[in-house]
Amino acid sequence: MSYRIVIAPSGFKESLSAAQVAESIAEGVLRVIPDADIDLIPLVDGGEGTAEALALAGGGRLVPCTATGPVGRPVPTHFALLGESGPGPVTAVVEMAAVAGLSLVPAGLRDPGTTTTYGVGELIRAALDLGARRVLVGCGDSGTSDGGAGALQALGARLTDHHGRELAPGGAALGELVRVDTSGLDRRLAATELLVACNPFNVLCGAQGVARVFGPQKGAGPADVEVLSAALERWAAVLTRDLSPRIDLRTAPGTGASGGLGAGLAAVGARLLPRFDVLLDRLDLDARLARADLVITAEGALDHQTVRGKIPAEVASRAHAAGVPVFVLAGTIGPGAHMVRAIGVDAYSAILPAPMSLPEAIEGSREILADATERSLRIVALGTRLAVRAA
Repeated sequence: MSYRIVIAPSGFKESLSAAQVAESIAEGVLRVIPDADIDLIPLVDGGEGTAEALALAGGGRLVPCTATGPVGRPVPTHFALLGESGPGPVTAVVEMAAVAGLSLVPAGLRDPGTTTTYGVGELIRAALDLGARRVLVGCGDSGTSDGGAGALQALGARLTDHHGRELAPGGAALGELVRVDTSGLDRRLAATELLVACNPFNVLCGAQGVARVFGPQKGAGPADVEVLSAALERWAAVLTRDLSPRIDLRTAPGTGASGGLGAGLAAVGARLLPRFDVLLDRLDLDARLARADLVITAEGALDHQTVRGKIPAEVASRAHAAGVPVFVLAGTIGPGAHMVRAIGVDAYSAILPAPMSLPEAIEGSREILADATERSLRIVALGTRLAVRAA
C-alpha cells in the first residue's frame, strides 16, 4: 500500500519559501516511506512569495521593477500580471512584502513609526500603467505600520498637518494629520477593481489593533506602541471624516492588515477579502486534502497567533472536515500552541534538534527541516507498528 501524503506548508519568514519548505519536508518523508505518493501544495498567505505563486498557478508573469522601500530607499521588486491573453480584465498581484516587507528593513532601522508603504502605491500605479484593471494586494510579512498612508500618497493623495504641510513618512506622523485631500488621486482607480487579500482577524485600532499586537515585532518599544496606537486612531478618524468609507476603519475585519494598509486602501474603495478565499481558489485544496492519508503543514512559529488565520490553521480545519489527520512542523513552539488542537491539528513538533542561533538555524534550515520530518515520521511509524501488535 502506498501512502498518500499532502504537504501544504507556509514559508519560513526570512529563511525558506513555501516551495522550499515543501521540498525539504518531502525529502524527509521519502527517507522513511520511499514509495509515498506525495502531493506538494506550497501555500501563501498574501506575504512573501504570493505574486510568484499566483503567477505560476494562473499562467501569468512577474514584472520586475524598482520602487521605494520601507525605509525610503529604492529597492528591486516586482508584481505579477495575470490574464493578459484572456477575454477578461488584466489582473495585477501586488505583494506588499516585496516592497514594504519586514525583510527589507535593516535590523538597525526597524521602527514601525517611520517605515512607509509608499512603494505599494507605486506598484499599483505601475500595474495600472500596464493595463491592469483589477489589482489584488496581498497583505502579510509587513515591516510597516503607517495605515497605508504612504500608499495613498504615492497614488496622489495629500496628507497635511495644521500648517498645510505634507506629513513625513511613517505611522507616527499620522498623529499630526489634519486633512486628507484626494483630489489628486489617480483617476484610474475609479475604474479599477481593487481587492485586498488580508487576515480578517487583524483590525486597525483598539486593544487588538496592529500597533499593540504587531508593533513590538517590528521594532516598537512600549512608548512607541502608545504613540503609534494614538496616531492610527487619528488616521481612522480623519479618513472617515474626509472620505466617508463604507466600513468602520477602526475595527472592521482586515483593516489592520499589513500595519493598517487594509484600512488605507479600503478608504479609497478597496474591498477587504479573507485572504484564503482569494488565494486558494485556484488550488482545489479541499479535494486534494480529502484524498490524503496524512497532511503535513508547517510554519516558522506555532503559538497563540496560529489559530488567528495562519496557514496551518486553515489547512488543519479543512483537513479535519475531511477526517484526515494533520501534523505540524514548526521552527519554534510558543505560548498557546496547544490551541491548534481545537481546530484539527493532531500533533505538532519543533524542528530544531538543539539550541542554536538564528543565523545558524537559517543557514541549515533545509537540512534541519528534512531531518525533523524524518524523526517525526519514524515515531509515527513506530506508533503504527505498536498499534498493529496491540490489535
